[in-house]
Amino acid sequence: MPVACLLAALAVALFLDPVAAEPDDDRAGVQRFIAAMTERHGFDPVALQALLDTARYRQAIVDAMNRPYEGKPWRDYRALFLTPERIDAGVAFWRDHAETLARAETAFGVAPEIVVAILGVETSYGRNLGAHRALDALATLSFSYPKRADFFRGELESFLLLSREERLDPGKILGSYAGALGKPQFISSSYRAYAVDFDGDGRRDLWQSDPDVIGSVANYFKLHGWRTGEPVAFPAELTAGLPDGVEIAEKTPLKPNRTAGDWRDAGIDWRASTAPSTPAALIRLAGPTDEYWIGLENFYVITRYNHSNLYAMAVLQLSEKIRARHAGER
Repeated sequence: MPVACLLAALAVALFLDPVAAEPDDDRAGVQRFIAAMTERHGFDPVALQALLDTARYRQAIVDAMNRPYEGKPWRDYRALFLTPERIDAGVAFWRDHAETLARAETAFGVAPEIVVAILGVETSYGRNLGAHRALDALATLSFSYPKRADFFRGELESFLLLSREERLDPGKILGSYAGALGKPQFISSSYRAYAVDFDGDGRRDLWQSDPDVIGSVANYFKLHGWRTGEPVAFPAELTAGLPDGVEIAEKTPLKPNRTAGDWRDAGIDWRASTAPSTPAALIRLAGPTDEYWIGLENFYVITRYNHSNLYAMAVLQLSEKIRARHAGER
């Protein structure tokens, strides 16, 4: 069958779920996507059609995109992740993988508790890897979620390339509602860019190889500018009210935009010795009683993993709990 006919057939077939079809899916976009994958990356359009014919629109995925965890207030968000069970499991993970975490710290400069906390927040150390078929998630968001369709078409492209490069079956991979994969929940473009083969077996396996998982998270942080041995953030107090005319980070991250000296001069205080020239941002976590924090460069680096101050603060506080408990066991 000619390629043009195959593309037309795909446009009709994609997302015709026998239970529910989405009337607003971008059928022309499907055609363009297959043509681009064929031209740019040499994909076989027949095989790609056969794969995408199995993709199904999932309303639950769109619903989840519209109510992310990061939309919760800080008090409720924090309670999801700073639990005794997650702290205990983090200490156990550190104990079981102490040698690998130490090797990753040497190689990439990232403290073990940060790596462990990321895995705790993302998948509870591999216990919750996601229940959505990645192909369904990425196809739904690529062709039936217009406000972020361009981004997710890029991720669908990366997912298919990743599957080919790592010899994965793209029809069988499970992940999050946004298509994040494995124990560290890397999106496909991040998997391709930052995952490392830390166990030396010739593959980058973020599901079964804990060394690869640990090394990949540490590598991600290193390549996003993690500053070895430097602090992340400090609780702050306002001694003279909020300063006028300055940008304050709330849920959305803000790269450090002033120096520590500037913030102290503006009446922001914290119990730590910090060089006046240190780049810093003022963070407000809203709640019944607002919390204020001074976030340094490493706090901003954590937000590169998930673009949310709530997320970064949960990782930081979980890491501190895990570190303290781990130190008490030694």
